[in-house]
Amino acid sequence: MSAEDDAERKCIEARLYAKPKALRRAGGQSPQQQPQRGGPTLSGAQALMAQMAAQDAQLGAG
Repeated sequence: MSAEDDAERKCIEARLYAKPKALRRAGGQSPQQQPQRGGPTLSGAQALMAQMAAQDAQLGAG
């Protein structure tokens, strides 16, 4: 892709260096602050790990 003039070059640069659409929709928050769709949240993963640890303790004590 090559630009014919400076105006076109600026448009190309603006598209190349623009924030991703998902980041613009998120109001400028970084992707780490919002869980991906379908993926576990940090608190959900921690709760699952705590539940598994409790089950392991029950099985080990039995």
